[in-house]
Amino acid sequence: MRFGRTSNPVLSRQRFDNMQALDQVQTEPMTLNGTINKTMLLFLALLITGGIAWKLTMSGTFNPQILIWGGAIGGLILALITVFKPKNAPITAPLYAAFEGLFVGSISALYNTFFNGIVIQAVGLTIAILFVMLILYRTGIIKATPKFKKGVLIATGGIALFYIMNLIFSMFGGGINFFSLGWLGIGISLFIVVIASLNLVLDFDMIETSVQSGQPKYVEWYAGFGIMVTLIWLYLEILRLLALLASRN
Repeated sequence: MRFGRTSNPVLSRQRFDNMQALDQVQTEPMTLNGTINKTMLLFLALLITGGIAWKLTMSGTFNPQILIWGGAIGGLILALITVFKPKNAPITAPLYAAFEGLFVGSISALYNTFFNGIVIQAVGLTIAILFVMLILYRTGIIKATPKFKKGVLIATGGIALFYIMNLIFSMFGGGINFFSLGWLGIGISLFIVVIASLNLVLDFDMIETSVQSGQPKYVEWYAGFGIMVTLIWLYLEILRLLALLASRN
C-alpha cells in the first residue's frame, strides 16, 4: 500500500512507515471508527480546559498571559514528544489537547473582549469547513493527487517560513502587523485559511491509507492528534481573519 504525501508533518508518509516498522507484531490494527472516537476524546479534553481558561480570562481572576504562554509552550513540548515518540500518543496526545485548550480558550476570550461574538462565528466556520472538506474528499470532488499534494506542501512550507521570519523580526521590534495592512492583511489571512483547509484533505487521505495498510492501534491517537494540529491552526487563522474584517467596519 502506497502512502500519499501530506504537508502536515505529524501525518507524513515517513512517520507512518516508521511506526509500522516498529510494530512488526500487531495484536490489533487501527480502524477508522477508532480514530474518530479518539479524535472526539481529544477535542473533549480541549473543550474542557478551553472552557476553564475562557472563564478565568473573562472573569479577570487569572493572568491570561500565563494561560496563553503556558498552554502554547506545554503544547509545543508535548507535540514534539508525540511526533518523535508516537507510541506515547495515547498519553501525550490527550495532554497536548489539554494544554492547547488553555492556549486556545484564553486567546479566544481576549479576541471576544474586543470583538464580541467573534468566537462563536470562528467555531462555526471551522466546523463547517471540516465537514465541507470531508464531503468534498469522500465524494471525490477534491482528490489528493500528487500535484495537489505538492502544491499544498509548497504553500504550507511557505507559510511556515513566513511565520518564522515574522517571529524573528518581531523580536527586534519589526514584524508584520496584519491589522496595519488593511485589505492586504485580510487577503494574506484568507489565503492562509484556504491552505489550512486544504491540509484537511491531505490528512483525511493519509488516515484512510494508514487504516488500509493496517497500522498499529495506538496510531488512532496519533492520527487524532494530527487532525487536531490542523484544526487548531485553521480555527486560529479564521479567528484572526474575522477580527481583521470586523476592524474594517
